[in-house]
Amino acid sequence: MTAVITAIAGALVMLYVLLGYPLLLAVVARLFPRPIRRGPYTPSVSVILAVHNGEAFLRAKLDSLLAAGYPSDKLAVLVISDGSTDATDSIAESYASRGVTLIRVPRGGKAAAINAGIAQAAGDVLVFTDVRQPIRPGSLGYLTECLADPAVGVVSGELAMGSGEQEGKTNVGLYWRYELWIRKQLSKLGSMESATGALYAMRRDLAVPLPPETLLDDMYLPLAAVFRGYHIVLEERALAYDSPAALDAEFYRKVRTLAGNYQILAAFPKLLWPGNPLWIHFLSHKMGRLMLPFALLAIACASPWMPPPWAGILLAGQGAFYALAAIDPFLPSRSVLKKISSLSRTFSVLMLAALCALSYFFVRPQKLWRAKAS
Repeated sequence: MTAVITAIAGALVMLYVLLGYPLLLAVVARLFPRPIRRGPYTPSVSVILAVHNGEAFLRAKLDSLLAAGYPSDKLAVLVISDGSTDATDSIAESYASRGVTLIRVPRGGKAAAINAGIAQAAGDVLVFTDVRQPIRPGSLGYLTECLADPAVGVVSGELAMGSGEQEGKTNVGLYWRYELWIRKQLSKLGSMESATGALYAMRRDLAVPLPPETLLDDMYLPLAAVFRGYHIVLEERALAYDSPAALDAEFYRKVRTLAGNYQILAAFPKLLWPGNPLWIHFLSHKMGRLMLPFALLAIACASPWMPPPWAGILLAGQGAFYALAAIDPFLPSRSVLKKISSLSRTFSVLMLAALCALSYFFVRPQKLWRAKAS
């Protein structure tokens, strides 16, 4: 009986997190939407671009920011070079006549670089963005239009993923689209838990210093605004362009971001309790993702002790699923089986990343940073 209860509990957790909660969210967002009151609004904007050795991407990034169509007399771009040792500094300096300011800081990590940028930013609105992704023309204006709504404190742009050349990259892109759909439903409720780190804006007076070694600035800063009574919304017209990461690079990124959820929970423990607009979403979405590998382990451990024929069915099903994930790298790209095995491998890698996120409790957060592979 214990094995049956354990297996059922694990299956229910998986079904709720992956299917039940998204379906419930869609229904609630449809029944109780909170429309954004957009309007013409062109405040002074300071773009904060924290960079470490970003010479390969910096010119394209700066060109896209300066070509975004925002009034030049109200736009300042701050490049905070986090101890860069390549040509990042010289490239940023070459844009000085076009309103780009270089701020050099000793190597201290992204949080320290962002804090340096916030300290020197003079704009009424801060836009945070990453060096890898150029932005769509008009994106800065689309972000500020949402801030015409006085209840909105943070506006997230959208990460537009291209198609991957490899099956694994394609499936990572598919996972991102699934996540983006959830964010869109949350935005309709005015209840997003975070922003997209590649592009988001917030009111200057809501920005707070990031604690040292913060892993998720795009979650910490927006949540600080939420706990002051403001909403986080998504602006779908504001785009940053990227391509899906290779699966190994996505693994390390997910370890960091999922570990960051533990860090966020320590900073904002009220997220787990009723009384704030995010608690059920944080439990179901962010914490739910952290619980998925444990649900899988519960099913695996209970399977041998299930009554027949369920023990055989569950063991065979799990064995086949993980076997497909294991052989996926060795299958020809045009194989019919590859479509299934690649999905199995991607899911397994993401679950392993969620399990490895527990490393947050054993290593310094700074060690969880790893450069993204192309």
